[in-house]
Amino acid sequence: MSFNEIVQTIATHALPVLLAITLHEAAHGYVAKLFGDNTAWAMGRVTLNPMAHIDPIGTIVMPLVLYFATSGSFLFGYAKPVPVDFGRLRHPKRDMIWVALAGPLANLLQAVLWVVALYLLSGFDVEERFFLEMAQAGVLTNLVMFAFNLFPIPPMDGGRIVVGLLPWRLAVGFAQVERFGFFIVMGLVLLGVVNALWMHPIMNASMFSIQWLLQPLANVLQLTTL
Repeated sequence: MSFNEIVQTIATHALPVLLAITLHEAAHGYVAKLFGDNTAWAMGRVTLNPMAHIDPIGTIVMPLVLYFATSGSFLFGYAKPVPVDFGRLRHPKRDMIWVALAGPLANLLQAVLWVVALYLLSGFDVEERFFLEMAQAGVLTNLVMFAFNLFPIPPMDGGRIVVGLLPWRLAVGFAQVERFGFFIVMGLVLLGVVNALWMHPIMNASMFSIQWLLQPLANVLQLTTL
């Protein structure tokens, strides 16, 4: 990959990635406030300012290093997690589910909106490569974040959802996995298990559902393919 291609890729991905991260984290904090915990709100983390959520290493340095080192074939990063005091939620075990689900759902909604943008660009015959690639990056970025964060091992959002759904005794035991959860998930990622058995099926199903949902718009714009 040439230097110009790398710059083009970074330029088209910058806005979608920043929006995906910002709205994901802000959604966690906002829903936590709705259910009784204003920790994130008081710390200024329920905001659309991406600087409040960016982790210098996880959001900038690590993704760039991995991108250049693997020529774009592998990318991983993370934002500063929004602080949530689950004990302050009105119904901690139940409300934990909604707080955890809020972030991935924010990404799914953004994926829908980026597909709408892509449909509109195609429907109105906009051929500017930059805008088309940005919309495509928006769809892919948010579907990746939606699927990856739902992986059912704590501290992933999916793991917290599982903890909230399990009976108390099982939930307490499963929650202990969180101490090693990051390393377990990374190991499964490197082995290809997460991509093959989790990410691809969920992303494909999500994209199919979005296209089905937006079929009326596609019909109005007379689109036959995305």
